[in-house]
Amino acid sequence: MPDSVLTPQNPEPRYSSERAPDTRTRESLDQEVVRICRDLIRIDTTNLGSYPDAANERPAAKYVMELLQEVGLEATMYESAPGRASVVARIEGREPDLPALVVHGHLDVVPAQAEDWSVNPFEAVIKDDMIWGRGAVDMKNMNAMILTTVRDMARRGLKPRRDLIVAFFADEEAGGEYGALWMVKNYPEVFAGATEAISEVGGYSTTINGERVYLVQTAEKGRAWGALTAHGRAGHGSAVTHENPIVHLATAIARIAGDDWPREYNEATTALLEGIAHITGTEFAPDNPQPQLEALGPTVKFIANTLQTTSNPTVLKAGYKDNVIPQEALARLDVRTLPGKHESTLERIAELAGEHVTYSIDHHRPSVSAPIDAPIFDAMRQALNRHDPGCHVLPYMLGAGTDNNALADLGINGYGFAPLLLPAELDFTGMFHGIDERVPIESITFGRAVLSEFLLDY
Repeated sequence: MPDSVLTPQNPEPRYSSERAPDTRTRESLDQEVVRICRDLIRIDTTNLGSYPDAANERPAAKYVMELLQEVGLEATMYESAPGRASVVARIEGREPDLPALVVHGHLDVVPAQAEDWSVNPFEAVIKDDMIWGRGAVDMKNMNAMILTTVRDMARRGLKPRRDLIVAFFADEEAGGEYGALWMVKNYPEVFAGATEAISEVGGYSTTINGERVYLVQTAEKGRAWGALTAHGRAGHGSAVTHENPIVHLATAIARIAGDDWPREYNEATTALLEGIAHITGTEFAPDNPQPQLEALGPTVKFIANTLQTTSNPTVLKAGYKDNVIPQEALARLDVRTLPGKHESTLERIAELAGEHVTYSIDHHRPSVSAPIDAPIFDAMRQALNRHDPGCHVLPYMLGAGTDNNALADLGINGYGFAPLLLPAELDFTGMFHGIDERVPIESITFGRAVLSEFLLDY
């Protein structure tokens, strides 16, 4: 059952279908989004893996609930395990016959090794007009933008056009088993009436051929996390043996890494590359997308991996003493699959593992995609163009995954739309899960304004 329900301070807010005068200055809203972002970064929600006590999102969930309660919004906290907390609030729209929109973020972050950073990763330092810290990019910046936007609506007595289901999930960084996936399985009624969702890793700008281009995520690759386990015969390190599991495992990894996954295109990747070709005055040829990829600059790191399957070993475990051959060796594998290729890819990995190695999968999700030719995409384009006239807006497929994947189980089409106007020289995509993660203050104040307009009008 839900952990708690907050009672609104004003149970019958006076709403208007017209925009009320904003009695708060633009500067104060900018200050608010910065303050909330920094507060969230300072709450350490590090997620160490896919098990019940791998993280503690509850303090951040409590903070989120207090912010919603403060302006009279009702929210519910759901705990899938002790400390693994998600928060959901539903905001009534002025046109109740329209499908609802889920606006969601995740509260957890990946680990940060403090000694590798130039600042404390959980201090939310402001330096060079940027907020530094774990989660500044992924994705406490967007959480702050969402919270500032809905708080402003509530204070001003504004209703969005359609119902908004505002959610802050636990456990996204470990696949969502204690967050979005758990919510979808156990409380699907929370998302009743919703057909679309927006969340992270989309809506950010990049510079192509001197022009600003915003990339909206309309698809994401599938994922499979599992283990390669090699078995052999334990013995003395000086022995002649053909049953060394480390050798079997290394051979399997080499085969998998050496496999030539073919380049393939889908609606999102094709539309993106054709759009870049138009902006750069080049011609997109499927057998040679290099001119378009090179035009992306640093953002290419996020795009190149969407053109083919990837299968990367991420953890190795074997042995316990220099002169002892172990009985077992293990590697963790992160596989990302293209649309329509999920099952065939996993079968291919098992085949490449070979006879001495077993391939087991403990978490996997297929790829998902949402329509590009949809009113919601046009609404995103219009909101961005009102705040950055003349910009381009293109779709793309994310090579990783988000909680939109879990909501797809309920038939909800998910988009990445966390709008950020970024400096051309900033390697933004390189900071996801990276060292010295940071986001420009002007980027999130811009994003808050765009998001506010989008949520009111769409």
